[in-house]
Amino acid sequence: MAAPALLFLFTMAVMLFRPADYRFHSYDRFAFIFLILVVLLRSWTMRIPVRIAGPAILPMFGLLILALYDALSQPYDPETWGVLAAKWLVPLGLYVLAAHIFEDARSRRQFEVFALLVLTYLCVIAILFMVGATDFIFPRYILDESLGIHVDRARGPFLQAVANGLALSMLGLLAMDSFRRHRLPKLPAILLLIALPLAIVATKTRAVWLSFAGSILWLMFFSPSRCLRRTCLCLVLGGGLGLIALLSFGDSHMPLRDRLEESGPVTFRMAVYQAGWEMFLKKPVSGWGSLAMQTELSSRITDFHQEQFFFHNTYLEVLVQYGVIGLGLYGWVIVDLFRLGRKRPGTHSPVGNFPDAQFRSLWPLIVVVFLVNGCFVVMNYQFVNGLLFTLAGMLAAQNRRDREEMNAFSS
Repeated sequence: MAAPALLFLFTMAVMLFRPADYRFHSYDRFAFIFLILVVLLRSWTMRIPVRIAGPAILPMFGLLILALYDALSQPYDPETWGVLAAKWLVPLGLYVLAAHIFEDARSRRQFEVFALLVLTYLCVIAILFMVGATDFIFPRYILDESLGIHVDRARGPFLQAVANGLALSMLGLLAMDSFRRHRLPKLPAILLLIALPLAIVATKTRAVWLSFAGSILWLMFFSPSRCLRRTCLCLVLGGGLGLIALLSFGDSHMPLRDRLEESGPVTFRMAVYQAGWEMFLKKPVSGWGSLAMQTELSSRITDFHQEQFFFHNTYLEVLVQYGVIGLGLYGWVIVDLFRLGRKRPGTHSPVGNFPDAQFRSLWPLIVVVFLVNGCFVVMNYQFVNGLLFTLAGMLAAQNRRDREEMNAFSS
């Protein structure tokens, strides 16, 4: 109760090491429930109201109701409930809790330090995998070929390369913002400037490469912060030199070239997309539900033989599973996320405090990176979802404080 921010970050750390869709011990669920109980108890004893209102609350709650109805309409399946929590319940909960917990500069600084530590860990693990130093990778389940997918890529604790690359990209943008506000010392910043591009390359995922390169180029040319523009230029130069040095040893360039030229996944995904679109046209309003959707999708794809088929596209899965109602709610969430970053006239946050006014120009880019990667993977990864909605909760709380200050000033 005395340190809710630390308990929040501990919960996120537990979620980081809980892969999606796999039957690991549910320590993350216990930590999440414990966090909610502590916050409610703290609110009751200190007479602090917990506000469940603001942008994105209503559509997120609507999606949660749809997912809950879908889960209750089929036989009990732990994986179904795990996906429900990772996609809808945990992000909604962390969004509300973040707006309540990270009220002061000290707690937000703790979050910033946590984000930098996680980024450092993910970069180190990815580079160790890339150079073959697998003896130093922790936890060891990352190397277990019987778990998850993309065993030949730097997939991190998520056991999925796109999720790992998306986390690296989002945390990398936060690190650059920390450097702009002089919260990240120069030496660690230089090391991250070299390590981050290498870690991104190690994921061997074209969607991650595209979104990361696009975000860096956008900041380099269009960011209002001169510091950020210089940082991105140094990132391009430092990462390029590091990559050249790495590729100069052995046959490291061969897997990367093979990955660029690989066309099998594209053919497979096009078949899945076509089948999914035909399923949507058959049930455009109500959707299929998760159980019937999986059965129907498997029956429609005959050229590929797998135990299960996935859409590899967040928006197509929402459309097929919940119909136009679900996609409409998801679109509402996206619009509200962008609205959170709008600069409001007459309000400002001092430079150095997170999130300040210039962070608002970075926020839409973070959302776009998330959305681009959502085109190539279903976002069942609660740490990645939780990271995005934690930032959204902080912005929502900042907007609320700005409104209260303006109302107090005008009165």
